[in-house]
Amino acid sequence: MATNGVVGIIANPVSGRDIRRVAARGAVSTTEDKRNRIARAVIGAVTAGATRIVAMAEPFGIATGALTDLRIEADIEIVDVAATVSPADTVRAVEAMRLREVGSLITLGGDGTNRTVAKVWPEATLVPMSTGTNNVFPSLTEPTVAGAAAGLVACGIVDADACAPRSKMIEVRLADGSTDIALIDAVTLADDFVGNRMPADGNLLRQVLVSRSHPASIGLSSLAGLLHPCGPDEDAAVIVECGPGGRPMRAPLAPGLYRTVPVLEHYCVGFETPVELRGPAVLSFDGDREHVIDAEAVATAVVRRSGPRVVNVDRALELGAAAGVFATDSAPTGNRALNELGTIHYHRADGTPVRDCC
Repeated sequence: MATNGVVGIIANPVSGRDIRRVAARGAVSTTEDKRNRIARAVIGAVTAGATRIVAMAEPFGIATGALTDLRIEADIEIVDVAATVSPADTVRAVEAMRLREVGSLITLGGDGTNRTVAKVWPEATLVPMSTGTNNVFPSLTEPTVAGAAAGLVACGIVDADACAPRSKMIEVRLADGSTDIALIDAVTLADDFVGNRMPADGNLLRQVLVSRSHPASIGLSSLAGLLHPCGPDEDAAVIVECGPGGRPMRAPLAPGLYRTVPVLEHYCVGFETPVELRGPAVLSFDGDREHVIDAEAVATAVVRRSGPRVVNVDRALELGAAAGVFATDSAPTGNRALNELGTIHYHRADGTPVRDCC
């Protein structure tokens, strides 16, 4: 992994604002809130040593609004990926971040946003900050210290092996031979449809395979957490079989929304153990219904520790403090105007300038 002091930022402009708030009570994350989070994270990253910030441009102006007048001693690159406010924006942004070999990547979004990142760049080192609906993978850590952790890792000041272990990932081979992934949950639902964005109906759930589970989670992994907790450090996963005749369980399948799920059985599986996801059903990954499993067809899932590295913010800050990183009265952030210290570069994803800035 790169230790070049470069920190990337990808903010999903529609996370925390989609139609699921019609049926649930998830928090609404505004554009201004995201700008504020980015500004705090960047200040933390530069204070911890980051020398370059790379951020995605998009129509809402989240990163550009956050960074244009920010007082930091670092160069800033705004990457134009020709965003159209679709998941493809994140794909192009991640490809640009990988091309620039960012040492750590701050993401603003939910499980689905981070899943998109993991599909493109499973070797990335992430500091995922929560702004989505179901937020098991990202954390609610204060952005100021989350950014500092990102800076420490990007500069190589702290050992990534000590504070940024690789995450678990569910890898699925579909009946047609294609593959897909989930970070938290792979779920089959009866009588549902591809593209449905509403919270799952508990009576339609059939199989719930989760890489991690805890009773305090929100989303489909919460169901498994109420039955068999499984932490992110355990080399295991949990399966819950559901359907008519099962024991009714109440689970928080979305913020402010408990639903009844008929549970037939649940059990734990180890890494590399094949799990058959059976049809007819719609297959959902981290809340996104994207595939159909026909009757008599089977998709096969395995869980591995093959996902992105995820920075443990608390541990990274402990290691940084022990190394004396913050023991200085000349912190590089917040004293002078940006133009006196660094340059804002506007580039396309391939690195060519958008304007005369280099």
